[in-house]
Amino acid sequence: MPSLSRRGLIRGTAGLATVLAAGGVAACSIGSGGSADPSLVGPRSPLVGAAERARRVPGRSVVTARLTPQPITVDLGARTVETWAYGDQVPGPLLRATAGDLLQVSVANGLPSETSVHWHGVALRNDMDGVPHLTQAPIPEGGTFDYQFVAPDPGTYFYHPHTGLQLDRGLYGVLVVDDPAEPGRYDDEWVVVLDDWVDGTGRTPDDVFAELTAGGGSMGGMHMGGMGGSMGSPLLGGAGDVRYPYYLVNGRTPDAPYRFTGRPGHRVRIRFVNAGTDTAFRVAVGGHRMTVTHGDGFPVVPVSTDALLVGMGERVDVVVTLGDGVFPLVASAEGKSGAGLALVRTGGGSPPATGAPVRELRRRVLLGTDLVGDPDATLPVRDVVRRHDVVLGGSMVSYRWTLNGRTYPDTARLPVREGDRVRLRFLNQTMMFHPMHLHGHTFGLVTGGARKDTVVVRPMQAVEVDLDADNPGQWALHCHNALHAEAGMMTALSYRT
Repeated sequence: MPSLSRRGLIRGTAGLATVLAAGGVAACSIGSGGSADPSLVGPRSPLVGAAERARRVPGRSVVTARLTPQPITVDLGARTVETWAYGDQVPGPLLRATAGDLLQVSVANGLPSETSVHWHGVALRNDMDGVPHLTQAPIPEGGTFDYQFVAPDPGTYFYHPHTGLQLDRGLYGVLVVDDPAEPGRYDDEWVVVLDDWVDGTGRTPDDVFAELTAGGGSMGGMHMGGMGGSMGSPLLGGAGDVRYPYYLVNGRTPDAPYRFTGRPGHRVRIRFVNAGTDTAFRVAVGGHRMTVTHGDGFPVVPVSTDALLVGMGERVDVVVTLGDGVFPLVASAEGKSGAGLALVRTGGGSPPATGAPVRELRRRVLLGTDLVGDPDATLPVRDVVRRHDVVLGGSMVSYRWTLNGRTYPDTARLPVREGDRVRLRFLNQTMMFHPMHLHGHTFGLVTGGARKDTVVVRPMQAVEVDLDADNPGQWALHCHNALHAEAGMMTALSYRT
């Protein structure tokens, strides 16, 4: 995802010092050529501080952590690669807090590049959201930044840079915010992070992007698909732009898979996180059904399924009752060839052969848009006072991906005022799916009511969502295909006075 598109880099950076210093003016150059608009509620506005104070919980704990993004050598299983990561591991360290806790995370940038950390899905204060040139100055090479914010809602979240294509390296990790009222109807918990991988295999994510913007085609066995391409899914249409050489589960390839150990009959909560750049994953546990309990952190009406389809940026929590033996946990790259694999062992027996068919993948498959919100978690009924259409456009030919006909930073803001009930209608006019992600808020699906922050919009279809404008600031709204966002598919939900 871009900190700023190449077309707007110079003018956006020139205006950054002015808009950050203005306090109540947004650090946002979208459509403004870097000029300051005094009606915008910026990251240093008193309204941002007031919203944060309202989230504070008496007697809360303070959770501290340190992240060090840096170049490392990592063993993925099939091969060892040079990449970037938080500390010395991929995924990065698991961070954990309880809803209402104050998180204090110090970031020391050891990369040969500026960076940032975005707290994906967390409705936090605007100046801690981690979007360079929108909510903060980038963290320079050798620099530090201290993130401090209340984590208001329990759920499964993750963190990653919002700078260029750094997410497509190994720079991601999971943040779990526990529910103090969690009934605990499970015996164990597993975090499962899915990813598509190219870095250190002879190309970097930036090389892939350069090939795409040069017009697509064939790239050393990594075929470019999309509109008119060969990659496709009956559920998603055009299923991505790149076939990756590896698909990972918890940082491991199928040749040397990550292993989970459990006990027969135990109920396990699995927190699935899709940290991939260009790949939706169809996920199943061989020989088991899953009961979906949460989507993007919020509870849903429990529903049983054989498989899930998880778009980039989405998180899904399920509960599985374990059988006796050795079972594959498979993340099939939807519409592409290849899959990630982990092994679940609860007893004796040999592991299934790599690539062995998993019947559950061909049975009932649930998407995030199929979920129904738990009545206690759905938005209260209110009249919609502001509506915005968000038209998703673009093509593989020019590799230009747009919102309402423009690319970032020239996209038009979506203005709102604090207190508004807002309806966004995502209209996909392309032949590819787009997982649309809104920062700083959760929204409710108009159909089904499930609370989410990332929603898959399928080709030539529309999805409507409602949100309450209760978190002032300037908030990124973009496709969570990081290649599409880097090519311009981003704007801002823009609070105004």
